[in-house]
Amino acid sequence: MTERLYFTDSHLSEFSAAVTGCIRTGELYEIALDRSAFFPEGGGQKGDSGYIGSVRVLDTLERGGEVFHIAAQPVSVGSICDCRIDWAQRFSRMQSHSGEHIVSGIVHGDYGFENVGFHMGEDGMIVDFSGYLTEDELKLVELKANRAIWENRRITARFPSPDELRAMDYRSKLELTENVRIVEIEGLDLCACCAPHVSFTGEIGMIRILESIRRRDGVRIRMLAGEAAYLEAAESSRELRRVSSLLSVKPEGALTAVEDVLRKRDELSYRLGGFKRAEIARFAENIGYTEDNLLLFRPDFDLDELRLLANSVLPKCGKMVCGFTGSDSEGYKYVIAQRGGDLREKAKELNALLRGRGGGKPEMIQGSFSATEEEIRKVLEK
Repeated sequence: MTERLYFTDSHLSEFSAAVTGCIRTGELYEIALDRSAFFPEGGGQKGDSGYIGSVRVLDTLERGGEVFHIAAQPVSVGSICDCRIDWAQRFSRMQSHSGEHIVSGIVHGDYGFENVGFHMGEDGMIVDFSGYLTEDELKLVELKANRAIWENRRITARFPSPDELRAMDYRSKLELTENVRIVEIEGLDLCACCAPHVSFTGEIGMIRILESIRRRDGVRIRMLAGEAAYLEAAESSRELRRVSSLLSVKPEGALTAVEDVLRKRDELSYRLGGFKRAEIARFAENIGYTEDNLLLFRPDFDLDELRLLANSVLPKCGKMVCGFTGSDSEGYKYVIAQRGGDLREKAKELNALLRGRGGGKPEMIQGSFSATEEEIRKVLEK
């Protein structure tokens, strides 16, 4: 069975070990060592990568109490190899996981909610809690979590005896009775966890709670810790300064300025809609009656306006009213209407002829064509 070096030294990144097994599985190899600082996937954290000698370790997993290092090349059984893990990746995950323990410990201590789900991904950590937290409560949790970082509290991990374990009030998603590893954040949290952690909360640097959504009776949050949290905060700050510069306001006034821009946009959109409706009404009033298909190309219209246009001129047309918006380079969106009959079969025919897609109701169909205006006219001007 592999001696797990990360249990006693989470910061160990280079070590030597004897190769005790190398099994081919498909196109990859599973390499076993007598001792390893590689953490296998577990507890919501992915397995480490790195090198055994010159052989690249792609992933690490555990099976039957043994740690297996997944590689694309074999290593000779019995050889002694210098090994190293990808420290930047590992330290980032340690920062994240320890940061999650801080947040979960605060939520548990202040609100009594349990961490019922945890996943560490490329875009941050997802944590599910058993109760709902408001935005203001999560802001307070984030502040307390960062204060715990600034206090540089010690983080330790150990395997307590069964008697010690029974006396502990610790967090765990499972009922555990033996070989339980307890990670303690001084004065803040006790949690059963198999993963490596930083030694002091100050190593985490920063925690950011980015967003939350209500989930069943609880809340799901997305958060960052460590360097990832700093990079996100720095980029958000730069984006805020860019936005405030464009709006000619101070960063603290950017939200109000954006809201004002959106309000003015909506007012202009409403006024423009009024002009469009008036234009459509005048057009429908002045157009003469035709027994043929009526083709209307209006590149400045959206689909809602095309539908209004089609309905407005429909009494002046004996066949189909065909409204289009778009261009030859980007294709055309269409709305086609007629009184009586069923256009749904017609939609299939036109889509086949004009490289389109779409459908709708018997008296009105809509969709898009990849054809040019000339091609569309050749098919419909009959």
